[in-house]
Amino acid sequence: MKIINRASLLVMVTVVSYGGRVLAHHSFAAEFDGQKPVTLKGTVVKWEMINPHGWITIDVTEPDGKTAQWMIETSNPNGLMRLGWSKRSLKPGDEITVEAYRAKDGSNTANAARVTLADGRKMFAGSSGTPAGTPGASSQEK
Repeated sequence: MKIINRASLLVMVTVVSYGGRVLAHHSFAAEFDGQKPVTLKGTVVKWEMINPHGWITIDVTEPDGKTAQWMIETSNPNGLMRLGWSKRSLKPGDEITVEAYRAKDGSNTANAARVTLADGRKMFAGSSGTPAGTPGASSQEK
């Protein structure tokens, strides 16, 4: 009987511990607009290959000369590794181009579809909910 009680307690602790993370996960359509592609050229500030999604922070020079910081969501680490990404794929100071979809709330947040790395390689970085294809010529240039 003691073993069953301990096992039940372990299951409850696990559910409580991870429940918030599961509930916090969102679909692409909940946060991003597949009708608002954007192309961002900027300098990498930070690259985080973390769960549940990776994040690229970049500084983008706006047309008025001011710098705006953008947060770019990518796929999860496992998905990124399958696509050829590693924790060393990006480093601060790298100049990259990101083809992405803007956040619905208008913030400087986007969901990556494709990233052109500093060496010229083009890599898919989107999550499973990213719209089919990659943002095209109609993308807003920043």
